[in-house]
This record gives sequence, C-alpha cells and structure tokens, in this order.
Amino acid sequence: MNESKQINRNAVRQEVPTDPETSKPYINTVAAVAIAPSGVGAELSEYVSQAVAVIRNSGLPNETNAMFTNIEGDLDDVLRVVRDATMKLAEQGYRTGVTLKLDIRPGFSGQLTEKSQLVDELLSK
Repeated sequence: MNESKQINRNAVRQEVPTDPETSKPYINTVAAVAIAPSGVGAELSEYVSQAVAVIRNSGLPNETNAMFTNIEGDLDDVLRVVRDATMKLAEQGYRTGVTLKLDIRPGFSGQLTEKSQLVDELLSK
C-alpha cells in the first residue's frame, strides 16, 4: 500500500488509509515472530523451517534472521499468517511456543526495509 502524501514519522497519530479493494482501514503491521515446538531435542531447525515455509508462501513481505521471522502487512493478514504457521506444527501434535511482537503503525508501509535504512542513515551522521 503506497502513501500518496508525505508522512511525518514523528507525529503521534497518522491518517489511516483505506484499502481500495475492501474499503476497510489498512492497519500496517510489522511482526517479529518465533515459532518452535517443545520437547523435540536441541536442534529445532527442521521444525522452525516448516513454520517459516508457511510465512514465505503467504505472499506477505518477510525476512528471516537468526532469532525471528519478520512479516509486514495488514494486521488481519499478519495474524492469519502467524496462526497458519503455528498450526503447521501444532497440527502435528507438538506443543508449540510462539513469541510475537507487533509494531502496528497505520499510514506506513515498507517498514521491513525502511526502519533499518533510517537507522543506517542516523548512524552515518
């Protein structure tokens, strides 16, 4: 979802855009999520990769690092993808832990890349 006007990053409130296809408010969300089973041993990569595959196949922008997978999109879509990725393990009978942090910022988009670019700009000064 692209903004048509300049956004003031320092404003406490932003105008909430409407999704032209649904006429619903578009609530941009960046999520950091870690999904892993309990009791399967010391190495979790085989299981974590199943959850990450669901996220990557969701169509939402995402990136995986050593600790979390970050996802960006409308709040409803992000929560649906987190649920689907969690169920990938839970439906196999595993006790599944989910660590989830959400940054809900209406009026913004492209934050997966823009946040790190802003930090890099500040550090280069």
